[in-house]
Amino acid sequence: MADTSVHPPEDARMGRFEGLLTLWVALAMAAGIAVGALAPGLVNAVAAAEVASINFVVAVLIWAMVYPMMVSVDFGAVAGVAKQPKGLLVTLVVNWLVKPFTMALLAVVFFDHVFAPWIAPEDAAQYIAGLILLGAAPCTAMVFVWSQLTRGDATYTLVQVSVNDLIMVVAFAPIVALLLGVTDVVVPWDTLLLATLLYVVLPLVAGLITRRVLGSQGAIDAFTARIKPLSMTGLIATVAILFGLQGETILSHPGVILLIAIPILIQSYGIFALAYGAAYALRVPHKIAAPCAMIGTSNFFELAVAVAISLFGLNSGAALATVVGVLVEVPVMLSLVAFANRTRSRFPKG
Repeated sequence: MADTSVHPPEDARMGRFEGLLTLWVALAMAAGIAVGALAPGLVNAVAAAEVASINFVVAVLIWAMVYPMMVSVDFGAVAGVAKQPKGLLVTLVVNWLVKPFTMALLAVVFFDHVFAPWIAPEDAAQYIAGLILLGAAPCTAMVFVWSQLTRGDATYTLVQVSVNDLIMVVAFAPIVALLLGVTDVVVPWDTLLLATLLYVVLPLVAGLITRRVLGSQGAIDAFTARIKPLSMTGLIATVAILFGLQGETILSHPGVILLIAIPILIQSYGIFALAYGAAYALRVPHKIAAPCAMIGTSNFFELAVAVAISLFGLNSGAALATVVGVLVEVPVMLSLVAFANRTRSRFPKG
């Protein structure tokens, strides 16, 4: 009989490679800029490989990123939420009723007003769009790492991720379309829905089928451990391609990376404070409170990058903004892990 108990992915810990993710992303950026300057024809050929506004090369890389994560998601664990509903409530309220809208607000405030003297209006609209995509995509995979580092409840983390993914299937596209419309960005609905189908729905289905075929949890854990390097490889290759196309802009305007990072940093620390504070006020045990705050703070940047590319193109400002989110993500989350661990004693043990 197959093992139906719920376990975290066997490798859900910060390995040496993942711990240096910021370094690898930075190196991929530098390599991409170098290739873009030395061999622009190669990068342009990759950019031209599109079908229905979906870049074939990047689609393969995004699948390499997303599929291993989706195999780790066990929707059979959703029933376990009844044991501690307050932690899930905090996660869902922050992820779907707060986070997308505060990110959109910060993006508009900074790029339409604070940074307006230094950013052209058409570029500002692109950066706003990219930040909206980041804000509307809560974390799916890396949260397993953050949960483990804070000694979180692994089963409950799986429940939170599973419920988030179910909501993302139906809510991501409408929220993004609403917020992009509010900020006066034309929304190609067909491309947005296609991207959601391609990068969320189909990987989820593939992950569920894979779990069914593998059967036991031990086989699933072994399989995800073997394919896990695909995620980081796909991410780094995608970043290199993006920065190959963005190289000229970055070299001529290096300050734009810092400008994009500022609202992302404010959003990240603000959302964590809100979620962690709410969990503390509700007396949620730390092993649930820490992961639920991490899920709201972290982003499903693979999806954000993929949709930005699909909607606006590989060399768009929106794609650049989502990639800056990747660069900011790991150091920010590691600082929050340290804070959560220092404050563990203030929460109920549960």
